[in-house]
Amino acid sequence: MSAPRIIIIGGGIIGLAVAELLSRRRADVTVIEKEERWAAHQTGHNSGVIHAGPYYKPGSLKATMCTAGNKSMLAFAREHEIAFEACGKLIVAVNEKESPRLQALYDRALANGAPARLISAAEAREFEPNVAAIAALRIESTGIIDYGAVTRKLAELANRNGAELILGSEVVGIRVSDRNVTVDCDNGSHSGDVLINCAGLQSDRIATMAGLRPLARIVPFRGEYYELAASKRNLVRGLIYPVPDPKLPFLGVHLTRMIDGSVHAGPNAVLALAREGYSWNEFNARDTVSTLAYPGFLKLASRNVLTGGKEIARSLSKTLFASSLARLVPNISAQDIVRAGAGVRAQAILPDGTLADDFIIQKAARQVHVLNAPSPAATSALEIARHIVAMANLGL
Repeated sequence: MSAPRIIIIGGGIIGLAVAELLSRRRADVTVIEKEERWAAHQTGHNSGVIHAGPYYKPGSLKATMCTAGNKSMLAFAREHEIAFEACGKLIVAVNEKESPRLQALYDRALANGAPARLISAAEAREFEPNVAAIAALRIESTGIIDYGAVTRKLAELANRNGAELILGSEVVGIRVSDRNVTVDCDNGSHSGDVLINCAGLQSDRIATMAGLRPLARIVPFRGEYYELAASKRNLVRGLIYPVPDPKLPFLGVHLTRMIDGSVHAGPNAVLALAREGYSWNEFNARDTVSTLAYPGFLKLASRNVLTGGKEIARSLSKTLFASSLARLVPNISAQDIVRAGAGVRAQAILPDGTLADDFIIQKAARQVHVLNAPSPAATSALEIARHIVAMANLGL
């Protein structure tokens, strides 16, 4: 029996994790990426955190895959000598109002198997001397890594196993028959037995090309970062996060020491005017109209007008951004931070206006589509790959 022929669209960490696994199992693998480098979008703009999983609903894909992924990602880094640091994380309550939410987060962490402990303000300052907290949750197994380096290693391993890796090739059409799948690109066509869509920001459009009705629509949210000036990096030793507000769709700005020693601050969350738009100056009419015409987005926006306004204001004001950080570390001022780029999150929004709160992986004949894989997808990438391969039922 000949090896199954698999076409993977998308050269981020998930697509290449799938490629590495399938090629290791002797499948005939082709990866198609429209950019000229791997990890060009979500993976390459990631904050680099190896998450431990305290946030996610127990039993969800995010919860189970993040807990397992924390271990498998660390093991992968050790095996392939990719720099990482298991530095741990503090989630801090800055006032009494946040204490019940901190307790609830602790309970969820334990339910998910994430090693966590509640600590006092004094104990929190032993980890982070400059933090403002009345109490904190210490997550020991959280770490930091360069996911771009992980993705490049996955590509190297897949290539070594015989996978065909194609950069600079944009998908323009997909034809699915009873016998095979053909992917037409701007520079040629490729046929296979199964299509696996890991296209991130374009994943719903790829699914539509393949004749599927996606369960959710991708709406791009830009997350903008600052970083601490080099002279102020000593204010943060590891990772400092706020207690998330369950009424709000995102975690809020936080402080993250990167593997290179810099300290990133952010992200905020504003609607991007292009699916691959990393600044206010980048505008794509098709993307913007697609978002604004989607009833699900309009319902979400109507429920979050005040929050959205605050995020836009913080995007435009360095002073407001710094004041958000000062809730966590009071010594940080606007003079201590400098712009550090942005990422775009492929946020899946359901037709009723709710944010998809779990990974969405949709299957059809000869197809598997990853339609929602935001954080902690990078942490969970090796586990998501195993799940996709199992769903594809390739007999490998």
